[in-house]
Amino acid sequence: MDELIAKHISKTPGVCGGRACIAGHRIRVMDIVVWHQLRGYSAEEVCQMYPGINLADVYAALTYYFDNRKEIDDDFAAEEEIAKELMTRHPSKLPGKRSA
Repeated sequence: MDELIAKHISKTPGVCGGRACIAGHRIRVMDIVVWHQLRGYSAEEVCQMYPGINLADVYAALTYYFDNRKEIDDDFAAEEEIAKELMTRHPSKLPGKRSA
């Protein structure tokens, strides 16, 4: 990992499943991607959501994502599979709600 990115991003076994996170936090790179790329929040707004991080952390997370897109997309796919499995095993008891 590039030294500059490594200053902001860490992967620690046992922390968030070993997924890439903002260094010193349990905020995953994929969390930043969701807020910024998928939901359209600015980097500044993401920083306001997570007061312990700064703009450099957000941009490092985005850089990590674009440099390691397959890894992060695979993380998203794995979480989606887990969610589907849980919904299958534990369907909603609310009328009109269906399992995935």
